[in-house]
Amino acid sequence: MTIRTDCETRDAADPLASFRTEFVLPEGVIYLDGNSLGALPRRTSSRVREMIEDEWGQGLIRSWNNAGWYDLPRGLGDRLAPLVGAGPGEVVVCDSTSVNLFKALTAALRLRPERRIIVSDLDTFPTDLYVTEGVSGLFEGCERRLISSDLDAALDAALDDVLDDQVAVVLLSHVDYRTGRLYDMATVTERVHRHGALMIWDLCHSAGALPVGLGDCDVDFAVGCTYKYLNGGPGSPAFVYAAPRHHASISQPLTGWFGHADPFTFELEYAPAPGVGRFLVGTPPLLSFAGLQASLEVWADVDLQALRAKSLALTDLFIRLTAGLGLDLVTPREPGRRGSQVSFRHPHGYAVVQALIDRGVIGDFRTPDIMRFGFAPLYLTYCDVWDAAATLADLLGSGSWRDERFTARSTVT
Repeated sequence: MTIRTDCETRDAADPLASFRTEFVLPEGVIYLDGNSLGALPRRTSSRVREMIEDEWGQGLIRSWNNAGWYDLPRGLGDRLAPLVGAGPGEVVVCDSTSVNLFKALTAALRLRPERRIIVSDLDTFPTDLYVTEGVSGLFEGCERRLISSDLDAALDAALDDVLDDQVAVVLLSHVDYRTGRLYDMATVTERVHRHGALMIWDLCHSAGALPVGLGDCDVDFAVGCTYKYLNGGPGSPAFVYAAPRHHASISQPLTGWFGHADPFTFELEYAPAPGVGRFLVGTPPLLSFAGLQASLEVWADVDLQALRAKSLALTDLFIRLTAGLGLDLVTPREPGRRGSQVSFRHPHGYAVVQALIDRGVIGDFRTPDIMRFGFAPLYLTYCDVWDAAATLADLLGSGSWRDERFTARSTVT
C-alpha cells in the first residue's frame, strides 16, 4: 500500500525534479491538464518581452536578419526534431495542426495519384476528421474509410478490413485524445506500408509526453502542436515532419511565399523551397514563436527515457490510488499502451471535474462522459498525484460534486 511519505521519498529521488522550478505553478493548484495546455515556462515572459521591446521595438524590420526571425521556422524545427525522433531538416514549425494536416494529406494523395482512399479512425480528434472530409472533396473520386477501434488488437483487424491497393494514406493519432491509448507506431506503419499506402501520424498528445521515433518507424509524414506537453503557450505554432525520401516530391496546394525557393526575388511563378521547407506558407506569427523558443530551451536538457519512466510511474500511481472509487477506467493499464494521461468514464463527469477544479485540482472533460487527467512529468510530483487522488476520493465520497453550480456548462470544457 502506497502512503504519502512514499511519494515524498520518490520525489526526493526524482531525476527530473529540478525541472519543476522552470515553470510557473500557481499556489494551491495541482495541474493535471498539461495534455490540453502546458504550464508557463518561467523564461517565456522574458523571451517574449525581449522580442517585443528589443527586437521589434528597437530593431524594427532589421530584426528579420539581425535577430534571425526569418530562420525561425526551420531553426525551431531542428530544435524540436530530436523530441519526435527526426533529424535536421526534417521538421518545420509553422501554422496550426489543422493547416499542417491539410498540407500533409494533400501531399500524400499527390504522391499516390492512382489511389483515392483516405483511412482514418472515428475515435481520433474531430479536427482530423474534418480535414480529411475537406481534403477528400478536393480530389475527384476520393473517399474516406473510417475505422473504429479502442484496442490495439482490434485495430489490426480493422486495418486489415480496409487496407487495399486503393488506399493512398492512413491518418491516426499516436495517442487517443480521450482515452490516452497509445498506438504501436512501428507496427501500424509497417502494416500500412505493406499495402503501398503512406502513413501520417498526429503527435499532439505524444510530443513532449514520451519518446517518438518517426525516423526509426519509417513514418512518411507527421503533424503536431506545441502548446500541450511542449509548453509553447496558447496558440503556439504547430509542426510538420516529412521523411527525407519524400522531400524532392512534396507538392501541396498552399504555395505561399515563405515556401518559395527564393522569396525575396519576388518571382511571379512559384518555385518550391528544397525539402521540408515546401510546407511553409506565409509569414510566421513571431510572437508565438518566441514562446516556443523559450520552451524548447528547457526541453534541450530533458532525458526522454527518464521522462517516459516518470510518466508511466505517475499514471500508474494515479490508477492505483483511484482503483476503489467506482470509476470506469478507460485508459489502458498496460504501460506500453498508455500515453501520459488517465481517463475515466462517469455519468456526471462534467460536474465532477468542475468540483475538482473548485478544489484546486485541474483536469478536463470530454463529451459525453470522459474525465481526463494529464500528467506532465517535468513539473508534476508524486505528492501532487497523491493529493489529487485524495481530493477526488473525498469529493466522490461526500457527493459535493452534486452542487448545481458545477453542472452549468462553460463553452470550453
